[in-house]
Amino acid sequence: MAKTVTITAHDGGSFSAYVAGDQNIGKGGPGILVIQEIFGVNQVMREICDDLAKQGYVALCPDLFWRQEPGVDITDKSKAEWDKAFALFGGFDVDKGVEDLKSALASLRKLTGGKVGTVGYCLGGKLAFLMAARSDVDAAVAFYGVGLADLTDEVKTIKKPLLMHCATEDKFVPKEAQAKVKAAVAGHPHVTLHEYQGNDHAFARVGGEHYDKAAADLANGRTATFFKTHLS
Repeated sequence: MAKTVTITAHDGGSFSAYVAGDQNIGKGGPGILVIQEIFGVNQVMREICDDLAKQGYVALCPDLFWRQEPGVDITDKSKAEWDKAFALFGGFDVDKGVEDLKSALASLRKLTGGKVGTVGYCLGGKLAFLMAARSDVDAAVAFYGVGLADLTDEVKTIKKPLLMHCATEDKFVPKEAQAKVKAAVAGHPHVTLHEYQGNDHAFARVGGEHYDKAAADLANGRTATFFKTHLS
């Protein structure tokens, strides 16, 4: 079963989060914090949580746009929705977003009693990278994170396992930026970066314009193995 919970922010106020895996709550098992794309906590994110719940996790996806507009739930199917998504992305405070994720992570730990990982996509991939650098998360996975070339100074503070999935033809991450990120994490004992040759941004978004089942299956399989290894 799935439900919505309310999380108290570190600086006051509160925001909602979708939770899947009621059957796994309170059993001392692992949890996964799912970090949204720029489309809010939509059907794609909820289905990711539901799938993780079937794998034995408690999965929680917080509403990170609540400071601008609570309850954003849009798709990638129309220009109007893309325009809204980019407007929300442009107005998003990354540092406050990380703090909100830390609050969500603490709430998830209380629900599980076990280790907790995080997985994020697009904007969420950027935030998963930052959670690996700034929080006590036990393991993090970043799918095609954006804006990471401006955050390479954060690499030195990563002390927990981080798995990165990067598309070589990502229209939102120029080749120069890809190279900078790749060089920044090269040889890092806690970071593993996989490149998906010929794939564009959001290759793992089911139903998306650039969805590639083979690449998505490979990335999702690597993610499942990674979490099983580090959250057990």
